[in-house]
Amino acid sequence: MVQITRAADLAIVGANGGAWVAATGTPAPTSPLEQPVSPWEPLGAISDDGLVYGFDEDNEEFTPWGLTSPFRTVVTSSVRTFQVTLWETARVAVQSVMYRIPAADLAPDTGGLTTFAETASPQPDRRAWWFLVMDGSTAKGFYVPQGEISDRSDVTFKQDEMSGYEITVTAYPDDAGNTVYHLDSVPATPVNPGS
Repeated sequence: MVQITRAADLAIVGANGGAWVAATGTPAPTSPLEQPVSPWEPLGAISDDGLVYGFDEDNEEFTPWGLTSPFRTVVTSSVRTFQVTLWETARVAVQSVMYRIPAADLAPDTGGLTTFAETASPQPDRRAWWFLVMDGSTAKGFYVPQGEISDRSDVTFKQDEMSGYEITVTAYPDDAGNTVYHLDSVPATPVNPGS
């Protein structure tokens, strides 16, 4: 009889998590179980929708004459994205990524006022990103050495709704040709008793 192996500790629930941002060239944190330190800046509270890790791929299929199924498929586009809704919209790091403005330019004046203008001609704003998903002692870290916000949602200001910045970060290849590095702290998979 076949024995089905199951291990609940290998199933991950996105119970908690966070996001940090830094200048491109900032190395990845060394462990998903340690607090990122400067120059990493926390992006604060994330909505209860959590983190969405997106895969967008296109393929070209080659079907030879006389067959009805392809015998070769080539990936023509492979894009990785991360989507979150940032709730701490007054946090300087969050305003900085949302509006493509250096954090230093968002320092309040002596009267406590922060002023900035949105340009009609935004420039590229690549940064390093660190996304973390936690489930007890299990953690999945995603390091994006070069990422940029490629999509921003509308922002709603309403009495019975939390305002937030819903952003999508697209990962671009670094000098090694990699877009996302994974740093995971997960339990060991048990040996298959049938082997």
